[in-house]
Amino acid sequence: MEALISTGRIVDVALLAMALEACVILAWRVRTGGGIAPLPMLVNFAAGGGLLLALRAALTAENWEWIAIPLAAALAAHLGDLLLRWKNGA
Repeated sequence: MEALISTGRIVDVALLAMALEACVILAWRVRTGGGIAPLPMLVNFAAGGGLLLALRAALTAENWEWIAIPLAAALAAHLGDLLLRWKNGA
């Protein structure tokens, strides 16, 4: 378990799980027409993905830029998510 965390591979597992989750949700949407709308879901996942990438960079002791860039991307996605929710009243 220590190697899984210290190498950042735990983040890869989490990102893979998120990608699979997105595929299942999108497939459900295509098949049934119900479920979560694609754009809000993908924007929300982008925010989480950015945070995970920043975590991976921190766990593997990357330069500060490799932590700041995904954090900035996560912030942009988060603001996009808030904007979508604000418009929809959710």
